[in-house]
Amino acid sequence: MAEYVQLVKRALKHLGGHGGVRGALWQLLRVNDLKTGTLIGIDKYGNKYYEDKRNFFGRHRWVIYTDEMNGKNTFWEVDGSMVPPEWHRWLHSMTDDPPTTHPPVARKFIWENHKFNLSGTPGQYVPYSTTRKKIQEWIPPTTASK
Repeated sequence: MAEYVQLVKRALKHLGGHGGVRGALWQLLRVNDLKTGTLIGIDKYGNKYYEDKRNFFGRHRWVIYTDEMNGKNTFWEVDGSMVPPEWHRWLHSMTDDPPTTHPPVARKFIWENHKFNLSGTPGQYVPYSTTRKKIQEWIPPTTASK
């Protein structure tokens, strides 16, 4: 009987950690996972970073993405490139110190505003080719007009 009481307590804790039944259902639909843990920090875009050391290594840190980033609605379109570099280091266990306690050193090549991946959109990066073409396109001959 005590096991069932503990199970119900854990279930209520999970539901409470996500804002009740409605919040838990939205979270489950959005990212297909329900986890509760300690809030470690929030980045300037609104992404929330959590940790629970009871989970095994590699699943003990996670992010709950913001609903809107850089003017784009990201509620249903979450992307791993929405995580800024300083939080990426902590999230993938490259460091144990989150940027909230140990801010990153300023470097000239780090952007002030993080951009997520724009591949497949009109804003994607397209390099300029500096090599000659191997095949020249065919240009139809023009006819003299009378």
